[in-house]
Amino acid sequence: MLRVAVIGSGPSGVYTAQTLVEQDTVPDIEVYVLDRLPCPYGLVRYGVAPDHEKIKSLQNNLRTVLEHPRVHFLGNVTVGDAGVGLRELREMFHAVVFCVGAATDRHLNVPGEELPGSHPATDFVAWYSAHPDAATDGFALTARSAVVIGVGNVAVDVARMLSRGPAELAATDMPQGALGALADSRVEDVWMVGRRGPSHAKFTTKELRELGALPGTQVLVRPEELALDPAYRDPAGLPAPVRRNVEVLRDWAERPVERAAGMGRARRIHLRFFLRPVEVLGDPVAGVRAVRFERTVPDGRGGVAGTGEHEEIEGQLVLRSVGYRGTPQPGLPFDEATGTVPHAAGRVLRDGEPYPGVYVAGWIKRGPTGVIGTNRPCAKETATSLLADAARLARRTVAVDPVAALERTGARPVPWRGWLAIEAAEAQWGRGLGRGTVKLADWTELLRAARSVMVGR
Repeated sequence: MLRVAVIGSGPSGVYTAQTLVEQDTVPDIEVYVLDRLPCPYGLVRYGVAPDHEKIKSLQNNLRTVLEHPRVHFLGNVTVGDAGVGLRELREMFHAVVFCVGAATDRHLNVPGEELPGSHPATDFVAWYSAHPDAATDGFALTARSAVVIGVGNVAVDVARMLSRGPAELAATDMPQGALGALADSRVEDVWMVGRRGPSHAKFTTKELRELGALPGTQVLVRPEELALDPAYRDPAGLPAPVRRNVEVLRDWAERPVERAAGMGRARRIHLRFFLRPVEVLGDPVAGVRAVRFERTVPDGRGGVAGTGEHEEIEGQLVLRSVGYRGTPQPGLPFDEATGTVPHAAGRVLRDGEPYPGVYVAGWIKRGPTGVIGTNRPCAKETATSLLADAARLARRTVAVDPVAALERTGARPVPWRGWLAIEAAEAQWGRGLGRGTVKLADWTELLRAARSVMVGR
């Protein structure tokens, strides 16, 4: 039996496990999917917006893989300096595949970025998604104006969450604390700002259109900013998804601005382009008050150049959404320039040579690019490399019982039945609140629920 550890239970990890157990060239493979959290599914659970039920339903596909008889989920297992190390994992498993994603946000690298009230957008996402590492004090949302820096799908998600009404969000699995804070939100203006033009925005058309469908919300676009983009004037040569984005923005720009009267509690989402952040303004006591931007123009080479003209946009809440970056993994080589682990077709390279039995898949392999489905061919490539190495890998002697070996390191793994107990507890919690399933957002509560069924192993 070839025993493989997959580190991470998000799409890349689960797709890797699926490829390994569903192929028939090396039939005797057992896969242990390890995750630091007691809950599986990675960013599908903790990164997809709660109102995106169709995307969240992908959990059902991932569940099918994790319930395969030769796949074993073990949550609450930390890999690295604070937990089980790579050397120990290699004593337990014939192969180890790291599918740990890109765990940190990129920085703006501007003055004032760390002032109170300025946050990575992923902190906000983690909070409304009930990630147990999210700040316990959450977001009070007393700001009247919020500035979202970035024009990708995460930026669109947080702008939409800030603008949605509580009645719509109550039907989701959003944690109760976040639902209450958003219901009490005073945010009236959300500014979503990009440094380049609409033809370079990274959001998808479906996400973009959702902004225009929010009840009681106006989307405001400035025609003069759109017109700065050469491709905006003639989008025929753009790829179809980008062309559709431009067409949506053009339609919004041509609409007359609606009056607030009769709209109830009106909110406004302002889409701004060709503005580069140069400073977050405020002070360490009162927090942020505005963001200072420099106007940019196309430089003729696909980038932008500063004009020396500046504009301040008021905001007492700043959410920075300018991309992700991988972090070094203990025991693995790391390329600081790309934020990835060097590899050849998924085989980790150490000093230019394959590191026997150690592999990568997902964002830590290729960088934070693509959509959820992009992880499937990426995982297949890595699994194919591992299978080609299977005969050599199987010669190594490993621990007879990997769960017992993990426990000897001090780990207290949460198996699949522990996760099912968490699911049941979340359903019960939601019923008590008069809602559907509601996520538990606290480490203690998650582990208490999991261990309610964990008598022995």
